Amino acid sequence: MAAAHTPLRLLHLLLLLISSALSLLAPTSRSQTAPPPPLSPPPPVINRHVLAVRKDGATGLHVANILRRTPQKPIPHLVDLNGEMVWEHCDERRYLSSTFYAPPFGDYFCSPAGKTRFSHTCPGSVAAPDRAGCHNNSCGIMAVNPVTKRAAVAELSIDMFSILTTRGSNPGRPIRFCKFYFACAPSSLLRSGLPANVHGVAGLGHTPISLQSQLASHCGFPPMFALCLTSVSSNDNRGAIFFGDGPYNMLPGVDVSSGLLYTPLTFRRRGKYFVGVRSIRINQKPVPLNTSLLGDGRTRISTTTPYTILEHSIFVALTRSFTSELSQIPQVEPIPPFPACYERSSLSSTRAGPGVPTIEFILQDKNTVWTIFGANSMVEARPETLCLAFVDGGSRPQDPIMVGAHQLEDNLLQFDVAGSRLGLSSSLLLRRTSCANFNFTSIAPQAE
Repeated sequence: MAAAHTPLRLLHLLLLLISSALSLLAPTSRSQTAPPPPLSPPPPVINRHVLAVRKDGATGLHVANILRRTPQKPIPHLVDLNGEMVWEHCDERRYLSSTFYAPPFGDYFCSPAGKTRFSHTCPGSVAAPDRAGCHNNSCGIMAVNPVTKRAAVAELSIDMFSILTTRGSNPGRPIRFCKFYFACAPSSLLRSGLPANVHGVAGLGHTPISLQSQLASHCGFPPMFALCLTSVSSNDNRGAIFFGDGPYNMLPGVDVSSGLLYTPLTFRRRGKYFVGVRSIRINQKPVPLNTSLLGDGRTRISTTTPYTILEHSIFVALTRSFTSELSQIPQVEPIPPFPACYERSSLSSTRAGPGVPTIEFILQDKNTVWTIFGANSMVEARPETLCLAFVDGGSRPQDPIMVGAHQLEDNLLQFDVAGSRLGLSSSLLLRRTSCANFNFTSIAPQAE
């Protein structure tokens, strides 16, 4: 038996020797002698978004195009930092979208409107199930024009929403959300106060159905957004609203989210944003004030007020201190509503605007200071005439200080809603950039 198997064993051994010899003669490669390279890590999830914002020259307010409906359509909205919701005028005959839905009053999808919702019946016409803005027994809420304060009954609705993603330096591809809440409001809310051609309001307040709250909920990041409003009223010079944490990179490669100064952020009166100003300095000199008017959570920040409004005694004290520091510069005739005006040629020029005294809002302590430089404290009220850009709010305003849009421009404000804090950059002009320097012109379809 052993002799019978000997030829087979010899043949098997010969084949093994030939195979080994051929493998030695064959050319070797790195992949045969070294372990395979490690797999590349998956690309990071893009969990931040950016919305372009332009300044309206006529009103000094800021407008963003909201992409909504199916098929998509850009709809201009006024940016309202304290707004409770997004609303637009829904023309029953022109609002066309295959993804529109108006939840009935008792529907689960009506619940995000909160306790203020009510059953709405469309008056004076037959309800049209396939058209927006007028359905019987729909989910009624109140929409407000933030400039005129006029309110009207609106219909809570749902439709498609789209926004650009970003990793911080330029936009990526857009992402779509199929369940986005907004309100269909009557045309009466558009009749006065708003920039021309605006069709609605984009509310960013601390409420369940504001724009920033919905994005945070859909995307799973803690509620946080950042405003960077441009000072230039031009379609080519757009500011940005970022949703999610930084970096927020402006040309030429400046991360404006770095080095922020933080102060407590308070939410009052249906989701509005407040900080605490304890005192005011001009040129580092204290302004004599009735400090009982100031304190924690009493200064409101607003994007729908063009200029900062001050309680009368604060306005008078600030104006006196400011003009006293410029006593060597002759004033010209005031231009209402501004208290003090100067010829541009009589003021020097700096990187951060006209060379005028700095205005400092002292926040929770003497080391936490929001400094306002000339670009934000002065406004060109008419050609070659610059005026102090603060307005008298009377003796009994709702808020003793309401910081307006002009004082916010070319500053980054990061609203860390989850952490109840506000991050402030002060003027970006001092860092050789501005809010108009986000690179919207370079769109990357998948990665930056």
